[in-house]
Amino acid sequence: MNKKVKPLSGLKKILRQFKRKNKRIVFTNGCFDILHRGHVEYLQKAKSLGDILIVGINSDASVKKLKGKGRPINTQADRAKILASLEFVDFVTIFDEETPLNLINEVRPDILAKGGDWKAEEIVGGNCVRSYGGRVAVINFLKGYSTTKLLNAIKKRI
Repeated sequence: MNKKVKPLSGLKKILRQFKRKNKRIVFTNGCFDILHRGHVEYLQKAKSLGDILIVGINSDASVKKLKGKGRPINTQADRAKILASLEFVDFVTIFDEETPLNLINEVRPDILAKGGDWKAEEIVGGNCVRSYGGRVAVINFLKGYSTTKLLNAIKKRI
């Protein structure tokens, strides 16, 4: 396993050290099934909001529940390794639930970042983060980039 891919228990130990040093923890999550330019720019912007970027990714079972049959394309291990290879991603963790609420409650990030298709008041975990003085950041998507759009383009070419 990549040194940046951590189970929640290991991640919590590391985060305690960063919090003692007053590092700002940014958390975001998603499926990140087929990484594309839109994901990369989104994650770069999320990292710019703080010191440490943690990316929670949906497990394979969770993606299947959310996205349906035929998804994910890439396994959770592959998706985690690819994300962990990005220099601006500090840690990756995998969660089994359909939402990252439990993970957010455990990580307690200073900043919860989510893509522009969400309204700040609707973001899962937003109330939790705001309850202890953290903030929610909505990051605009790069237009024209989505995994669904990419998959549809591939299907048309086959």
